Amino acid sequence: MTQKTYKAAILGGGSFGTAMASILAANGHAVNLWVRDPETAAAINLDRENSRYLPGKELPEGVNATDSLEDALADASMVFVAIPSKAFAEVLEQAREWVPDGTIVISCTKGIYADGFLLMSELLHQYWPHTRIGVLSGPNLAKEIVEQKFTGTVVASPDTDLCQTVQTALSCDYFRVYDNPDIYGVELGGALKNIYAVASGMAAAIGVGENSRSFLITRSLAEMSRFAVQLGANPMTFLGLSGVGDLIATCTSNLSRNYQVGFQLGQGKSLQEAIDALGQTAEGINTIKLVADKAAELNVYMPLATAMYQVVYKQQPLEIVIQQLMSGEYKHDVEFQLGIPE
Repeated sequence: MTQKTYKAAILGGGSFGTAMASILAANGHAVNLWVRDPETAAAINLDRENSRYLPGKELPEGVNATDSLEDALADASMVFVAIPSKAFAEVLEQAREWVPDGTIVISCTKGIYADGFLLMSELLHQYWPHTRIGVLSGPNLAKEIVEQKFTGTVVASPDTDLCQTVQTALSCDYFRVYDNPDIYGVELGGALKNIYAVASGMAAAIGVGENSRSFLITRSLAEMSRFAVQLGANPMTFLGLSGVGDLIATCTSNLSRNYQVGFQLGQGKSLQEAIDALGQTAEGINTIKLVADKAAELNVYMPLATAMYQVVYKQQPLEIVIQQLMSGEYKHDVEFQLGIPE
C-alpha cells in the first residue's frame, strides 16, 4: 500500500524545525521550511544544509526553504510551528490568512508565552481557532535526530485522527511517534523540564556527584508533575517520553541548549554572557521566571524552580539551590501513587 503524502510547512528554521523537515522529506512529503532571512533560505537551498544550526547535515530532496510565509504555507495540509515562544504569537498573526480551515497544526515549541502564561497550543486556539491542533514533545535532541539515532516522541491531542496522521507522516526506522490525549500535560512537560536542565548544567559545572544528579532529576520530576496537575494535567503523563524521558535527555546531555546555558552560569559567567555563548534560544531562562511567579500565585511548592529564579535573576549564590532542596520541608517520595498531594 502506498503511503499518503502531504504538503507540509515548517515555520522556524532552527535545529528542531530543520530536523522535522528532514524526516518529512525523507518520508516522501513535500516540505517548505520557513526562515526569516532570505539569504539563509537561499543558502539552505543551494548548499542543502542548515549551516547555522545543523552544519554538515545534508537535507534530503523535497525540502525547500523560503522567507515568505505565504509561499511556505501554500497548499499545506500540515503545519509544524517551531518558533521561539517570544515570537510565536507574532508569527501566528502574520500567517493567519494563509492557513485554511481544518489544517493540522502541530506546535513543536517547548516554552510558555509570558502574556497570560499561555501554552503554545492555547495561542494556536486563540489565533488559529479554525485549525486542528496538537503538540509534539519528547527527548528529541535535533542533532541526534538528523544523525538518525533511535528517537521516540509524543504527539498529543484529543483529536485521535490528527494523532494518527502525524504518527504516519513522521514515523520511520529511527523515529517512533507515540500518542497521548493529554495535550497540556505533554506540553507542560516539554516546557517545565527546561528549568531543571539549566539547574543540571549548573550542578555539572560545580562537579556534583551522581547521587546528587539523580536526586536533582527525580525531585525535578516531582515538581513538574505537581505544578502541571494544579493546571489540570494528568500526572501519569510525566512517566512518559514527554515527562521523565525529556527530563533525562535535557538534564544529562551537553547537546541540550538549556543544559549548556546552565553550565556556563555554573562556571561564573553572567546570564547575558551565557546566552551570547549559546547563540540560540534557551527557553528555560524565560520559563524559570514565569513558573516561579505562577507557582507563588497558585501556592504550589516548587523549591528548585524558586531557587533557580533566585540564582538566575537575583544573582544569589549557586549554593542556594542545594540549601533550599536540602532544608525544605519533608515530603512524600511518590505523591500521586499515594493519592496524597504534596
